[in-house]
Amino acid sequence: MTRIRKLTCFDYPKIKKMISYLGSDEGAMFSKALLKEPAGLINSILPLKYKFSPESYILLDGKEILGLITIEPAIGNHYKINITRLVFQNNLYDAGKQLIDFVISKYSAKGATSFIVSVDECHDELLKLFTDGCGFRQCASETLWKIEDFEKPSAPPCGFRPFNNSDAKEVCKLYNSELESIYKASFERIRQEFEEPVFGGYSQFYKNRYVLEEPLRKIIIGYLSITTSDNNNFIIDFTTNNGYEIQYDDILKYAISEVDRRRSVYYPFIKQKNYTKTAEKLGEYLHSKNYKPIQTQIILVKNFYRPVKTTENALQIFLFGENSKIAAN
Repeated sequence: MTRIRKLTCFDYPKIKKMISYLGSDEGAMFSKALLKEPAGLINSILPLKYKFSPESYILLDGKEILGLITIEPAIGNHYKINITRLVFQNNLYDAGKQLIDFVISKYSAKGATSFIVSVDECHDELLKLFTDGCGFRQCASETLWKIEDFEKPSAPPCGFRPFNNSDAKEVCKLYNSELESIYKASFERIRQEFEEPVFGGYSQFYKNRYVLEEPLRKIIIGYLSITTSDNNNFIIDFTTNNGYEIQYDDILKYAISEVDRRRSVYYPFIKQKNYTKTAEKLGEYLHSKNYKPIQTQIILVKNFYRPVKTTENALQIFLFGENSKIAAN
């Protein structure tokens, strides 16, 4: 008989054995990431809006672990749940389905309104598991490009400065305005998702963030983040105002200069968000530089809609999430 329970420290030896097929570096990183789930008991009893670390669950058949799933509430918006790991024994897709259904049921009951997972476009069976088996829909995609033969800048371009929490509102407005209209419902963010979290030190990723200001009016026209999980591979992600002629060369030079002054050996990558207004323009730039796309991930989403309170004899409206309050007369 199978059952699902929370992962404990006593399960780590079995998990390590389960993922032994991974390379030594990948296996070590996976195990280390699981061990970094701090204060598990405290985190598990907190309401959803106060959780501060990932949570993992395992599917057991007797004493044998058949699979593992990890979820992590989005920073600043705990009602948006990211599925960050899914592991199950070879071809046991039903084990994966049980784990996915379990976390959706558990966290939607706690108030979660959206579940998100990114799957490599090559994993057809896994995509089918989420879409056909668990009711997720393919929403959009992100492509990672490897930067090769880049020239280290002698001096970083001007106009950039470190991000401050006071910039969150303006950056949020910029980010949402640059989304293609058909993707807004799934990808719009709230201001809190851009603020530095209180428990940011518990994140598995280290992120530096910057803004680009228009020199005369001092308004933010660009937002840049540099993320790493191993201090070796750095992902450069940026959003720019489509109404301004912003040189991608300048953004890249600044990002690399920031990494270069901290690390002597590193590997930079650029994330292309294929749901933004500038995605096509960025793709043309990357092709012109002969950079290579190394991975495309399909973003899958499962949303729960809630009825908005309305007055008597009013039209009932359904909206995603809890960020908007609209009354229809």
